[in-house]
Amino acid sequence: MRHYRIGDAEFPEETPALQKALAEAFSQKVRPLCLCRPAGVAMYIARFENHYLVKRMPSSGTRHDPSCSSYEPPYELSGLGPLIGDAIRIDDARGTAALRLDFALSKTGSRTAGAHGTSEAPSVKGESKRLSLRGLLHYLWQEGELTEWTALWAGKRGWGRVRSSLLDAARHMKVSGGALSDILFVPEVFQSEAKAAISARRTAALASLVPTAAGRRKLMVLVGEVKETQDARIGRKLLVKHMPDYPLMIDDSVWRRLQKRYAAELALWEADPSLHLIAITTFGLNAAGLPAIEEIALMIATENWIPFETIHEQKLLERLARLKRKSVKGLRFNLGADQPIVCATLPDAKPAAAALYVVPPEADERYEAALADMITARPEMTAWIWRPGDGEMPSLP
Repeated sequence: MRHYRIGDAEFPEETPALQKALAEAFSQKVRPLCLCRPAGVAMYIARFENHYLVKRMPSSGTRHDPSCSSYEPPYELSGLGPLIGDAIRIDDARGTAALRLDFALSKTGSRTAGAHGTSEAPSVKGESKRLSLRGLLHYLWQEGELTEWTALWAGKRGWGRVRSSLLDAARHMKVSGGALSDILFVPEVFQSEAKAAISARRTAALASLVPTAAGRRKLMVLVGEVKETQDARIGRKLLVKHMPDYPLMIDDSVWRRLQKRYAAELALWEADPSLHLIAITTFGLNAAGLPAIEEIALMIATENWIPFETIHEQKLLERLARLKRKSVKGLRFNLGADQPIVCATLPDAKPAAAALYVVPPEADERYEAALADMITARPEMTAWIWRPGDGEMPSLP
């Protein structure tokens, strides 16, 4: 059981007195300390409905003890490593992360940018010192603690919890000097009986998108689950779940590039109705005042909202989902598919935390050499490797 220090008092995680203490600390902007380490690790407090949750600070997971539920694997095992200190700059004093983005949040004219991540040279794209649109989605997912899973949470993670986690994470991220949460729109859970009220709140949240006489249009970032796409008279319409009355327009050329770039994600989503297809877009209002996508990236996730890339990763995640042990999914961020990352980690594996790697059948010598270097750099972790091209999945640590 975790213990927290709030002011001079110490509270076990399950004590009834903790909620009252967290409510007071929330109003006074006091940070609790997680006592998994002797000196404590600073946390922040989030409110979900009328319940208070203690959440880890941006990119602080490596400071926690591996046995702590707030622990995260080392940055170097995922695509986050190359971004820390440049594309993502952590301010420990304020508990925020300043993000440098490689996509625009405003535009002049009517030309649409396109499907993000269509570079023919992903390794070059991976060297970018700015956060890509997909990278931002991965960072939100990781900092929202949505990459973590244990079978004890089965049935407890729906869109309402996902949305709350993303918005909480965004409040601790800065872009262009302001809070990411000010320009991030995540649709709330749709309820037909509250349709008018939900529409009014959405209109208020998107009011800044209305074009001004200056000619430069502001863009916002949307994260939502794809419901379907439909033909339009010109281009396509993207329908987002929980926002059925507010389709987003997609240019024909963008749609074609999207289908090419995300062919694997779209094929997996079409084959398995239990999967979630997550879209992150920059969008604004077109000349007719309709919401139009400027750039878009996609991410496929399991029924438990854990992202994955290949059918082999999906099989591993399905096995991990049945365990009462905590697992943490590694994400690619800006890195290209030709560079290895950890698929998942088991922080509480004994005698040491385990890093689980899935090597694609098409991996070449460079990939294998990079993987060997990654494993050598972390001797304190047990390496588990599955090469699907060589046979069945090995036993888990």
